Amino acid sequence: MRISAKGRYALAAVIHMAQQYDTGEHVTVISISERLGISKIYLEQVFSLLKKADIVTSTKGAQGGYLLTRMPGQITVLDVLLAIEASLFEQTQTTVSEKAPDIEEALRLSAFDVLDINIRQTLGSVTIADLVNEAEKHKENNAMMFYI
Repeated sequence: MRISAKGRYALAAVIHMAQQYDTGEHVTVISISERLGISKIYLEQVFSLLKKADIVTSTKGAQGGYLLTRMPGQITVLDVLLAIEASLFEQTQTTVSEKAPDIEEALRLSAFDVLDINIRQTLGSVTIADLVNEAEKHKENNAMMFYI
């Protein structure tokens, strides 16, 4: 499965926001851009889609920025990717339906539909909170320890 840069950046940005969720503070696109090394202009496009999908909400002004609309445990990877990668979840086009409808039906029922169902189930079972927890584990593993 190939997820676009936009989808990957959206997930990374939402995870970053989730790491700060308990503070209740708005997160700016500029702070996410600096922290993750992603173009501010590109992130603005991502956040426009996330806002349209009701994953984030925005507030304008000096103290403005973005907030998650739900707790990180209530947002799944599927939610984020559906907002950003609409074409990733489109129905597979027919292949040989006119000349070989039996093969077409076999492909659809035994391969394509099964794949679609499993991808949705897998991505729907992983929450942003799960990814935050995983990131924290890796942060601890990569932290340097200094002894005096």
